[in-house]
Amino acid sequence: MQVQVQDEKELAKEKAFQARIDAGEKIEPKDWMPERYRKQLIRMMSQHAHSEIVGMLPEGNWITRAPSLRRKAALLAKVQDEAGHGLYLYSAAETLGIEREELIYQLNSGKAKYSSIFNYPTLSWADIGAIGWLVDGAAIINQVALTKASYGPYARAMVRICKEESFHQRQGFEIMNTLASGTDAQKKMAQDALNRWWWPSLMMFGPPDDNSPNSADLMAWRVKSDSNDTLRQKFVDRVAPQAEFMGLRIPDDKLKFHPETESYTFGEIDWAEFNHVIRGNGPCNKQRMRARQKAHEEGAWVREAALAYASKQA
Repeated sequence: MQVQVQDEKELAKEKAFQARIDAGEKIEPKDWMPERYRKQLIRMMSQHAHSEIVGMLPEGNWITRAPSLRRKAALLAKVQDEAGHGLYLYSAAETLGIEREELIYQLNSGKAKYSSIFNYPTLSWADIGAIGWLVDGAAIINQVALTKASYGPYARAMVRICKEESFHQRQGFEIMNTLASGTDAQKKMAQDALNRWWWPSLMMFGPPDDNSPNSADLMAWRVKSDSNDTLRQKFVDRVAPQAEFMGLRIPDDKLKFHPETESYTFGEIDWAEFNHVIRGNGPCNKQRMRARQKAHEEGAWVREAALAYASKQA
């Protein structure tokens, strides 16, 4: 009997919680929330934070090799922004009762996932343009929707992140457009980067709707407002005309514009490759993990010094 009463109380709480969500209210850290909601948010927010931190690596090694001082300064600013995004998101995740040390441990031990796209190599300067134009362009489409997420700290963090991601996307488009308007060798470099980054960029939105285990809950809770496939379609419809403007060809023979709907249809994504990469078998998975582990180990003395100083001040 007591168990039944507890179950009824929990059910009543969940109904009241969902009513707040449906009314468009923001959930704050001290508010009651179902444990499933809390766990899904921690999973999603930490994966997002990890992606920002690991995302610094493909671009970081091009800072010293950028073709001009202006390009170096812009790329350095972008990498710094990504570090800041990771910090915002780790801080937001901490409001759900998980320690940042645990989140970092999950990343460095390989238990946590991050965006599969950061496990591809940057082979040329054009890749930096492709990442800004495509990867950050995809991120904006994903993240603008998250500014309306039902969890307050996440939504507020996304407002600033989206503003900075818009700068990153414009930076990438400028690089690609400059190369595409340059010499034959430069245009070829831009086309090669587009060929390699196009399909991984489409994978960024996650598995198709009929095979996405978390989307139903996240959309019911208004953490997400659009499905993976809907966001992917928005991305293709936005980016395809930009590629045409630059004189670049998207590597998809099935890409077709439909004037009646003002949208594109496109070919099938290789989901076997997607699953292969997220399971740790991508071109740079091991390299990325070694870099993060090395940075964490070499930064131990900074953390120890900061803790010692804080303890002394207390």
